[in-house]
Amino acid sequence: MDLKQRCTELLQQALRAVDPALAQTAVVLERPKQAAHGDFSCNAAMQAAKTLKRPPRELAQAIIAALPVSAEIERAEIAGPGFINLFVKPAAKLAALEQVFAEGARYGGSTLGAGERVQIEFVSANPTGPLHVGHGRGAAYGASLANVLVACGYAVEREFYVNDAGRQMDILTVSVWLRYLETNRVAVAFPDDGYRGDYVRDIGANLAKANGAAYVREAAAVAAVPTPAGTDADAALDALIAHAKALLGEGWRAVHEFALNAMLADQRDDLAGFGVDYDRWYSEQSLYDSGAVARAMADLQARGHLYEKDGALWFRSTAFDDEKDRVVCRDNGQFTYFASDIAYHVDKFARGYGRVIDVWGADHHGYIPRVKGALTALGLDPARLTVALVQFAALFRNGEKVAMGKRSGEFVTLRDLREEIGNDAARFFYVLRKSDQHLDFDLDLAKSQSNENPVYYVQYAHARIGSVLAQWGGDAAALPATDSAPLALPAEADLVQRLAEYPEIVAGAARELAPHTIAFYLRELAADLHSYYNATRLLADEEPVKLARLKLVLGVRQVLANGLALLGVSAPERM
Repeated sequence: MDLKQRCTELLQQALRAVDPALAQTAVVLERPKQAAHGDFSCNAAMQAAKTLKRPPRELAQAIIAALPVSAEIERAEIAGPGFINLFVKPAAKLAALEQVFAEGARYGGSTLGAGERVQIEFVSANPTGPLHVGHGRGAAYGASLANVLVACGYAVEREFYVNDAGRQMDILTVSVWLRYLETNRVAVAFPDDGYRGDYVRDIGANLAKANGAAYVREAAAVAAVPTPAGTDADAALDALIAHAKALLGEGWRAVHEFALNAMLADQRDDLAGFGVDYDRWYSEQSLYDSGAVARAMADLQARGHLYEKDGALWFRSTAFDDEKDRVVCRDNGQFTYFASDIAYHVDKFARGYGRVIDVWGADHHGYIPRVKGALTALGLDPARLTVALVQFAALFRNGEKVAMGKRSGEFVTLRDLREEIGNDAARFFYVLRKSDQHLDFDLDLAKSQSNENPVYYVQYAHARIGSVLAQWGGDAAALPATDSAPLALPAEADLVQRLAEYPEIVAGAARELAPHTIAFYLRELAADLHSYYNATRLLADEEPVKLARLKLVLGVRQVLANGLALLGVSAPERM
């Protein structure tokens, strides 16, 4: 039990002693902004005053008088309208440092999740091109969040939903096929709305290497696409896809699979290189192959939530707070993406997760009511689904924004970013802000070796401690057993308190799905360490003081390493 939990328990005992009716009163401890106001502040007296109909300050005095004698609380004071400020004994504060060493790499974790099964689905980019920097933010956020939840005792499964069915994959397939034809010296026109990046040429060339001329068709036959006059660009592209399917027959599926496997292999490799791994890659096509989509739609229809209009099948989404009803089956008999998404979420719930977390781009905000509405319509609890939104990340180089656009090929890939600034900088910068806030990513800052670069600043704090320990030359493994009592400076007390706060930070990040708070904490801890280092002679002449200070910074190093690990960032020994 950490210091905050112990103080909470003591206050709960005091409340019960004052009046048994207060046994259920919530005790919430906050850290005062000013040290003069103590180590913890509590408003329980003001809350309990309503129940007992007593003046808050009078009740606060009674609660203080009922506090059990303990090894933790030095004194308690009343402040303002009835706040109770607790002042903790110095020796009790130092207990946090001992806890750091007792738990090591586990310090900061908890049993908050109590083993609850949680699924996190994140990135889930269409396999129609390399991952770009926007996907990188979702990857960093999702992976860090998963680490935080695991540290807090949740049983987490990480999932990537592969959008391997539908129109976008058809567009990629026809784009690859046309580039394949070009490789085989068949002159063909390339549609403006096709995927035009160099990666499509590469896949087309590799298709030719693997299959020779198996899928070659005459240029005249390829060009003979039945497109009526006045056909718009989308309809013309759909006509080209239908024509290609007719020309290739069974070969279409082979080209489709080749393109899909090439892009999935690239995305898997890129994410693994970024330190992002998954427990499952889930195929959208499998939902169609198994009949799950058709069954989900039949269930909705049987429950009276679907209706026909203009030849299409619609979900009555407006009955569930959506702005308009949504098509689930088009007039051509094809199911929509929304239909497969419904089936996918039904399957997630059937797998028995206590909680399902979807990480979506912020532009999908409007999609939330219709998905939750469909779950409600099917008799499932929408509260089990949480959608975490991730805003777009804009890259800046030399003060100018870098343009992006997938079909044109003018975009910065995640791999490009990692190669330019490194995984550590990318992972840390991506979680520097709350996920649903816009992020301006300064490439020049991320590459700089300066205190203005937050990842460098935090990592340097870790490496600096290693340098001090190397300069000392003693046995660092023996330091945890040394006496902490000589730590008497205010800066030392501040550092120990900062270490004591870390478990609260991690638990809060888990509750709020907010790993950015750990990045904030690490910057503050690093700042405290640098200030302490610059103002204090760590290798003091007095042996007990020297060993106590080395023990303290060793504890700081452990917590820095723990926090960086949750964010997927390395903790270098030297820089």
